[in-house]
Amino acid sequence: MSSPGSLENPYDLIGGAPVVRKLVEHFYDAMERTEPELTRLHACDAEGRVSRESRDRFALFLIGWLGGPQAYTERHGHPRLRMRHARVPVSVTMRDAWLRSMTIAMDEVEIAPSLRAYLEPRLAEVANFLRNHPG
Repeated sequence: MSSPGSLENPYDLIGGAPVVRKLVEHFYDAMERTEPELTRLHACDAEGRVSRESRDRFALFLIGWLGGPQAYTERHGHPRLRMRHARVPVSVTMRDAWLRSMTIAMDEVEIAPSLRAYLEPRLAEVANFLRNHPG
């Protein structure tokens, strides 16, 4: 990652909004292909694909979380991840399915190994933090 005092952050290192949006598309596409139980927890369109609204909202969140523009907060308020996910049963199984989908997406988008080494444990921390059901 960048050195102390560097202007680069994960958002800059990943390639900004276009790459984050590409990552989000690959993430949901991977989820739909490999994790049907997790996909069903999301709002889906008539074809069974995770809705455009969900994709766009997650992209805005991820852009801000990575250190980019804070459009998510401006539009939707503080993320309050636990509160927003309280209606969804997030078990170890669902956490792991989410992480597998993100791993596939990072593979497909070819996120640099050094950035992945930084992101993977942080994504796992967030995914684990959202657990609200055993198993």
